[in-house]
Amino acid sequence: MATFEDRVLYQGDPWVRVDTLPRLLAEGWRRTLLEGGVVSVVRTPFQWSMGSPVIEIETGGYMGDVGLYVPEVQLPEALALLGFEDEAVDEAESGPVTHAEDAGPGGGQAG
Repeated sequence: MATFEDRVLYQGDPWVRVDTLPRLLAEGWRRTLLEGGVVSVVRTPFQWSMGSPVIEIETGGYMGDVGLYVPEVQLPEALALLGFEDEAVDEAESGPVTHAEDAGPGGGQAG
């Protein structure tokens, strides 16, 4: 399984990893977030992706595990949209909640 940082700087703002999951599932979650007004980005081991690259998916591009990130300020809203309401309340009280088992060192600079 690929590992991704819990928190990163992306385009100058702090973003938080919601989860690490297979690409197709991440793209489905991204659609749910978009419909709820939450911005998201997918990080593969090779690049960042703000849009759903349908051609990459259709042609069999990278389909392994990706990191799904949202802006830190939208984390509670994102967790609620994805059905993690209790965790959204916990996050508001104690800091960001993520779902990866071992994300490695946090605070990296996204490239």
